[in-house]
Amino acid sequence: MRTDDFWQLIDRARAGGGEPDAIAARAVTLLAAHDPEEIVGYARHQQRVLAASYRVDLWGAAYLINGGASDDGFEYFRGWLMAQGREVFARAVADPDALADLPRVRSASLSGEEFECGDMLAVPWDAYRGATASDLPVDRVAARTPDLNDFWDFDDPDEARRRLPRLAALFVEPPQE
Repeated sequence: MRTDDFWQLIDRARAGGGEPDAIAARAVTLLAAHDPEEIVGYARHQQRVLAASYRVDLWGAAYLINGGASDDGFEYFRGWLMAQGREVFARAVADPDALADLPRVRSASLSGEEFECGDMLAVPWDAYRGATASDLPVDRVAARTPDLNDFWDFDDPDEARRRLPRLAALFVEPPQE
C-alpha cells in the first residue's frame, strides 16, 4: 500500500465525522473490503508511520497535552493523531508545538480532555480478522526507542517552556513571581 492510499483510507473514514473511535471503526470496515495483501500493506505502512512519529519532542507534547503519557499513553496519543489525518499528523511530527494551533487542543487546556485512540492502532488487525477470519501475518513490531539521552524532564516547566513554548503557554502554570 502506498502512502497516499494509507492516508486516503483514513480520510474516507474521517469523512463520516465523529470521535476517533468511530473513525477507527469505519477504517476497519473500509480496509476489510480490500484484498488481504492490501491489509498487510496497510499494517506495514502504519508501522512505518508510528516509527517515524516515535520522537521525544512529540512525546513531550503528548505529555503536556494529556497531563502525562506513559509508553502506552504515547502510543495511543499517536493513534489519536493518526485519526486527525495526514496533514495534522505530518505537521505534528515536524513541529510538535504546532499542536497548539488545533482548536480542540486549545480547548483541552481548559477542559482537561485527553487525546488517545488505541482503536486506530488495531485497524489492520481487526480488518484482517474480519476479512479472513484469521490473524494478520504481520508482527506488531515495537517502535524504535529514542535515545534516552535525548529525553528531557517533561515535568520541568522551564524546560517545557523552552522546548514547546506554545503548548507550555497552554498547559504549564506560569512561573511564580
